[in-house]
Amino acid sequence: MSSTTKTFGKSTREVPSASEKASKWYPATDEAQPKKVRKALRPWTARSTLQPGTVLILLAGRFRGKRVVLLKTLDQGVLLVTGPFKINGVPLRRVNARYVIATSQKVDLTGVDSAKIEEISQPKYFTAEKKQQKAGEEAFFKQGEKPQKKEISSSRAADQKAIDKALLANIKKVDMLASYLASSFSLRKGDKPHEMKW
Repeated sequence: MSSTTKTFGKSTREVPSASEKASKWYPATDEAQPKKVRKALRPWTARSTLQPGTVLILLAGRFRGKRVVLLKTLDQGVLLVTGPFKINGVPLRRVNARYVIATSQKVDLTGVDSAKIEEISQPKYFTAEKKQQKAGEEAFFKQGEKPQKKEISSSRAADQKAIDKALLANIKKVDMLASYLASSFSLRKGDKPHEMKW
């Protein structure tokens, strides 16, 4: 860095040379700078308590407070769980591993079709089909009407029944397990969750 020393009255100051002076004009469009990310991408590993067959308590979402059975751990911290639907109304769904409490209770998964679980665990299984937008006058006149109830595809219902059938048979073998899964979890005043034995 070349600079010259100039004296102004009694003081001296370093002045940058003409080539290093700030530009008097700037480009009209900003040049996109790549964002620097310091984080290292690490593969997600499930907690040791999240084993297939473990009974989990959901802490967030539509079914919070429900007890569900873990079927499989998926990528990026997602878990595949089921109610079973006949016991507590929780269908086959994916939940975030951060919003569950793993209990010490386990359900035997023998007889559950592993190929069916593998098929359900694919990301495309849970993606919704896009609805076609109604254009023009037809859309304008249908604004006040109630939206149609969402229908569940017959293949999803068949998959639910196939997995729940084997699960229900194993659940009935254990006393009080069905009523345990059907009951909702809640905390009362004075309850200390960090001191509870799950």
